[in-house]
Order: sequence, then structure tokens, then C-alpha cells
Amino acid sequence: MTYSVFCMGNPLLDLQVTGGEELLEKYELKANDAILAEEKHAKIYDEVVRDYKVTYVAGGAAQNAARGAAYILPPKSVVYTGCVGDDDLAEQLKAANAREGLDDVYYVKKGEKTGACAVVITGHHRSLVTTLRAAEKFEQSHLSSPTVAPLIDAAKIFYVEGYFLTHGTESVLEVSKKASEKGKIFVLNLSAPFIAQFFGAQLQKILPYIDYLIGNEAEAEAWANANGLPDPKDLPAVAKALAQQPKSNPSRDRVVIFTHGAQETVAVSSSNPTSHKTYPVNALKDEDIVDTNGAGDAFAGGFLGALAAGKSLDEAIEVGHTLGTMCVTQVGPQYKWPRVKVL
Repeated sequence: MTYSVFCMGNPLLDLQVTGGEELLEKYELKANDAILAEEKHAKIYDEVVRDYKVTYVAGGAAQNAARGAAYILPPKSVVYTGCVGDDDLAEQLKAANAREGLDDVYYVKKGEKTGACAVVITGHHRSLVTTLRAAEKFEQSHLSSPTVAPLIDAAKIFYVEGYFLTHGTESVLEVSKKASEKGKIFVLNLSAPFIAQFFGAQLQKILPYIDYLIGNEAEAEAWANANGLPDPKDLPAVAKALAQQPKSNPSRDRVVIFTHGAQETVAVSSSNPTSHKTYPVNALKDEDIVDTNGAGDAFAGGFLGALAAGKSLDEAIEVGHTLGTMCVTQVGPQYKWPRVKVL
């Protein structure tokens, strides 16, 4: 079995609640942020189940994107790995993947709980609080296992979420280096401001192997601040700085893509860093937006799927917008059912 797209990340089950203003205050959360749970957040998981109407949705950034790519590509195009426990949460994730046509090769850690993410929705914002549990127990040896090694050899495009750098940098390094050496495409998503803030050294290790770097305006600003750029809110300037970082495979440009919610997306290529391209977003009316959880992952999934289908950069960004727009009309990181033809 071979797949054109190989994705890796932290598999999580989202526990999503709406009208969570009190939760933001109680747990000192920002309305539009993503963090790893600390001691003070430990009780949020039980509290949302007890006091709110919870929607359980398959989550995990790269898994959401992988499901998006699978949604628009022919069956057996996309495969995903990450670490889960041997529990009911993992079974729920497998069922959601199967529906979207995503195959998974999980590393299963016996006796561990599958990771979870509390998603607190207020208006059009989402605050993510993640407890990684099994997800951070991923072992690099899984990549060279008889099940996974042939999939990595055969894949053409690799996608990893920035979140994985909190525990699995060596695994990301292995995959990204292999991709670079063989002239394949490696895509990394910055995922959250805290990655650029606190895991800058890990990110720097991977940067030479990145062909496409995807992020949003908050992540761009966090990287700019961490790296002393004069105007952290100037998206084209931040994209240019990232595009011009050293690259191990110079035969392929590095393209940096920053989304900005309903505002236009910006892209800068290392071969022409002084000029940037912008792509307007077809903004929805407020009443058509259900929630924004997973919109960035959906963009990445559409982008990956379009690249795998041989589309140009411009076309791939448009497909990303189409899938991102579809996602915000659904609850959490989900896509329309019955399936809508996107490509």
C-alpha cells in the first residue's frame, strides 16, 4: 500500500463547548489561542463534560489537515501517524478518519490515555487547551517499523504540525531530512504562537528542510517577536524573513504562507522574496459561521491535497480557502457530508 501524502502529529479528541466566557475567565485563557494544559487547567476536562453540552470531534492539528486532504483526494491517498492509547477515544478517532477516507498507522501505547483538547468557543474565536497524554509518548522507532517505513519511502509530500516539536523533534528531523535528500516536499505548520516563542530552537533545527511553511497572523507575529523583527505585524516582511532562512535543498524554493482569518492570505517565495502575493478570502456572513475551530487545519488540508493533485501554488491556496470556508460552516474540524467535490 502506498500513499502520496504522509502526515504526522498529536492525535487528540476535541471536547468542544460553546458560550465558554466563564471558562476563559476561570482558567485565564485567551479567546483565540492554543496552549498546553498546566496544573491549573487540569480540571477543565471534567468541568466541560459536567457543566456544558460537549460535542466530541476528532481533532489534532495534522490529523485534521490529513482528513481535509483525504476529503478532496481519491481514496488511499493520505496516511497519518501519531501516538494514541488503547482506549475508546482512539476508537472514536479511527472511526472519524475512516469516514473521511484517511488511513492511520497509529503507534499504540498500552495502558495510556489518548490525548484530548478542550475547545472553548466564544463568538468566532476558539481557545484550545491540550493535554497530550499518549500523544507525547510517540517513539521515533515507529518510523522505521515494517508498517511505516515503506509508507515514508513511497510518499511524495510530508506534513507535520508544529505542536509535534514539543516532544518529537528527532522524529520530525528524520522525516524532513529524508524528504529533503530525496527532493520530496516537506510542509510544516507553525500551529501556535507558543511554538515560535518557546520551541524556537527546535523549529530552527527543522527550518532548513521546510519547503512550505504555513502559519497564521498570530504565529507569524510570535516568530517575528522571538527573532527581533522590527515590525512583527507586517506579514509580508515576516514571511520574507522566514523564506530567506538557509535551506538544505536549494533546488526547491521555500514558500511561506500566512493566513489571516477572513482577511487575505499572504505568500512569499525564497526565489523572489522582495515581492509577495496576496489571495483574498471569500468571507462568509456572520450567521453562516458555526465556529472557527480547525479552519487553519482545513486550509492546510486543502492546500496539501491540491499540491498532491499537481496543482500550482495559486490553485492550492484557493483550494485551501475553499476547505477552510467549508470547515467554519461545520461544528469543529469537520467537512461537509455528503462529500462535496472540491478538486
